[in-house]
Amino acid sequence: MNLLSRGLLTLSTLVVFIAPVFGKDLVVAQVAPFSGPQAVTGKAIHAGARLYFDQVNAEGGIGGARLRFETRDDAQQPAETVRLTREVVQQLAPVALIGTVGTSNLQAVINDGVLVRAGLPLVGAVSGASGVVGGRNVFVVKASYHDEVNRLFASLAALQVTRLGLVIQDDGLGADVSAGAEAAAGRNGVVISARAAYARNTTEVAPAVQAMLQARPQAIFLGATTAAAIEFVRQYRAQGGDATLYGMSIIDSKQLLDQLGPELARGYAFSAVLPLESQTTLELVREYLRLRRKSTDPDLSARSIEGFVAAKVLVTALRAVASESRAEPTPAMVLRALQSMRRADMGGYVLDFSQPGRSASTHVDFAMFGSGGKVVH
Repeated sequence: MNLLSRGLLTLSTLVVFIAPVFGKDLVVAQVAPFSGPQAVTGKAIHAGARLYFDQVNAEGGIGGARLRFETRDDAQQPAETVRLTREVVQQLAPVALIGTVGTSNLQAVINDGVLVRAGLPLVGAVSGASGVVGGRNVFVVKASYHDEVNRLFASLAALQVTRLGLVIQDDGLGADVSAGAEAAAGRNGVVISARAAYARNTTEVAPAVQAMLQARPQAIFLGATTAAAIEFVRQYRAQGGDATLYGMSIIDSKQLLDQLGPELARGYAFSAVLPLESQTTLELVREYLRLRRKSTDPDLSARSIEGFVAAKVLVTALRAVASESRAEPTPAMVLRALQSMRRADMGGYVLDFSQPGRSASTHVDFAMFGSGGKVVH
């Protein structure tokens, strides 16, 4: 063997050592609502995750293996979420789950124990409820609902808003938001002067609208999902309601603006627990917008960056596994890589999964729709 051949062999061996080539696709699965009132959220999260996965695949995948993104529609029915999660574990052998939507759905999966039995991580769980944030093998990439509510009530107190109306979804989401609101109200001298709830997985908000019109609070906090929040704003404003409306981060602000138009949306304030598309000083946002401009996916929306971040977190973990081992990634390997992430910079948005029972971020910001639908910080 001549010197050139030896050199090429050595280089080839080095490349294989640095970048192992895996023999099959790496399956990532999402069990989420793709039909029903919450389909808008499931589709938006999916579109954001796919945007990043497609880019990774275009660049050669993970160790030469493509990411195969599989979905199942649970219509946001908790029993279906559990059944389909078990099914994908048995049939697809994913390395991770991503983007399951809904507090009650996630709590059902956590209580079932399927994640622990399979040693499987669920990245980017779409809920900030305390029971979800503390769930084993569950990784939340944004601030918790209690972080969000605490910041909001402190801001309301600074604005001398003392009488607040609270509208919640009648389920685990609503219960968690309500508990956080009661605690935050007491700390900040805010009185929750009116309460109303609407049925889960519906947009039947007329009774809640009437309750708020009669109570006339200074501001109304919507602990609601996207479709129901849009319908509440529509009906409340149409009937002369003039309180300032504050929506939780789980409400897709772009969908609200698109469906209501700039005039009805004007003055709607919302909390942001992930970077906004307007924050172009962040590399994460610039990367997201760069890829989004190339996409024709109609499901990309304001909520999609959450799926994008979750996908980036998962890929970071997969690459860490690939750099440390020539074996194909297993769920257990990915789980350990995620648990070891400390001060992981996703491009100006830093996440830390090292504290069990805490979400990876405490970032909470606020914005409002101004004239012409422009976002005002």
